[in-house]
Amino acid sequence: MATKEDVKKEELDESADAPAPDEDESASSEASADADEKPAKGDEAEKEEKDAGPVAAPTQLGHRRFVYAAYFAGAIAIAFVASKVISIAWARLGQWKPTLGEPRDDLVMPVSALIALIAAVYYWRRTRARQLAEQVAEELSKVTWPDRKEVTNSTFVVIVTTIVSTIFFALMDRFWGFVTNLVYGT
Repeated sequence: MATKEDVKKEELDESADAPAPDEDESASSEASADADEKPAKGDEAEKEEKDAGPVAAPTQLGHRRFVYAAYFAGAIAIAFVASKVISIAWARLGQWKPTLGEPRDDLVMPVSALIALIAAVYYWRRTRARQLAEQVAEELSKVTWPDRKEVTNSTFVVIVTTIVSTIFFALMDRFWGFVTNLVYGT
């Protein structure tokens, strides 16, 4: 289902594609020539396009997709930690009270998932936490990442610098060891 913003964008795109009334005949004749060159679509293909509706690309979410991913990853991490804590607590209680038995995953996992869901919803509803996450994601979306060539060159520089400094400090160690042996005569 298209939102109001999607409808407005489509209307703006259609109005931008339509030729202005004061344009000369050449623009309209070029448009008709382009239309003649394109193969005609069948009724079935047009119907499928209309039924499919607009396809949402991940970039349409902008930096918010990273916020959603962060909340999801946080919920998974909380569920993991909660399952471990509950299992350890159950095992300790099982040693103290043997009637409890071993930890049961069919009970531990849903409880952990519920704890994670409650934590994710709690922090999502706190506007300050969500705004902070959105601001961080927005700033990270402005970062320009290096291309492959820059990374390769930087890596090469780091490796060469590491090798040269290792050789330098090894030689200095040998030199000062030699000087120390001469001074102390050992």
